[in-house]
Amino acid sequence: MLSSGGKDSAAAWWWAQCRGWDIVSLVTVNITGDDSWMFQIPGTHLVEHQAALAGVPWLRVDTAGVQEEEIADLETALATLDIDGIVSGALRSDYQKSRLERMSERLGVRSWTPLWHQNSLEHMRGLVNHGFEVMLTSVSCEGLDAQWIGRVLDEHSLVQLEELAATFRFNVDGEGGEYETLVVGGPHLKGRLEVNGTPLWEGTRGTFEFDSVNLIHAD
Repeated sequence: MLSSGGKDSAAAWWWAQCRGWDIVSLVTVNITGDDSWMFQIPGTHLVEHQAALAGVPWLRVDTAGVQEEEIADLETALATLDIDGIVSGALRSDYQKSRLERMSERLGVRSWTPLWHQNSLEHMRGLVNHGFEVMLTSVSCEGLDAQWIGRVLDEHSLVQLEELAATFRFNVDGEGGEYETLVVGGPHLKGRLEVNGTPLWEGTRGTFEFDSVNLIHAD
């Protein structure tokens, strides 16, 4: 299971769970450079804590984020696992989906992308309605200001996000890089993450700087 810790990875993870599949490992690509062509950067180190709540092994794959090299680094790591396939939260990026599929072919496994081309509004509303606690860890588009950094979506704030997306013409699901997320709770976890930190605002964009995280296990 490929996981960045964000909303799409979480939804795909839950999809696999609902089918009764064994999650051999959560695999997170950790970008050591400044940018990536394929993978999320903010908050990915917290997947280790999500894995602990779910009782699933975690594998971190370090890569500089260089085009094509990052998928090669992921392929090398996946080759060490005894798996039948990979599940990812690819939603609309042909660049990402095609490279994952070609990598899977080389490894001799299947690639599943259960969210592919799902309607944006239905996807976001489904997450909130099914109890996913989606926290915005970075924002970088007109319409989303400092107050959104670190905010967890609920029915009320999702309506606000939908209205802003319509007004400022950005993707409500963040698929254009408008924001990044961390899922701090949901039906795929046996508990939730309690995160502490500070919103950092740079005038037109901002990120959430994590200070600490506590694991709240379900009773």
